Amino acid sequence: MQKVKLPKQLDPVKSAMKRSEYFGVMVPKDMVRLQQAVAEANQDIEIEVRFNKDAQGLTFFEGHLATEVSLICQRCHGTFAHHLDVSFCFSPIKPDQDTDEIPEAYEPVEVNDHGEVNLLQLFEDELILALPIVAFHAEKDCKVSEDEMSYGVIEPVAERPNPFAVLKELKRDQE
Repeated sequence: MQKVKLPKQLDPVKSAMKRSEYFGVMVPKDMVRLQQAVAEANQDIEIEVRFNKDAQGLTFFEGHLATEVSLICQRCHGTFAHHLDVSFCFSPIKPDQDTDEIPEAYEPVEVNDHGEVNLLQLFEDELILALPIVAFHAEKDCKVSEDEMSYGVIEPVAERPNPFAVLKELKRDQE
């Protein structure tokens, strides 16, 4: 199957009426914030997305994103490959629409004035959220050994007197 470049914006309601399915790619160079969050992102983002209507008549679109990025290990500062695999399920809403109407299975996403969703920005957000908070190699693969991970000896803190001891004394005096 040929991988095609997906549109950056589209109307999810019209796509759901047609029951559209897209299997394609987006190029990481278009995702500036993702490029800034990782050491390197050169592989195309493989995307599968299906538009549909549920039993209640709500429009939704679901799918899957997959790519590989390079991250910087926070222990040894070397780069390592990290696979991103994200599943999503969104329901488009108008800017003034109440999100309480949307079932928990769907994540609401606002449409613009033309009724379109910016897929590029939406998928970029999902990939950024899938990144680890702190990037580390597996310990066996890291150049920094477990002994090098500690930075000196922490001396025990001298025990301070209890600040409530004075209240205890006052209580004794009143009895």
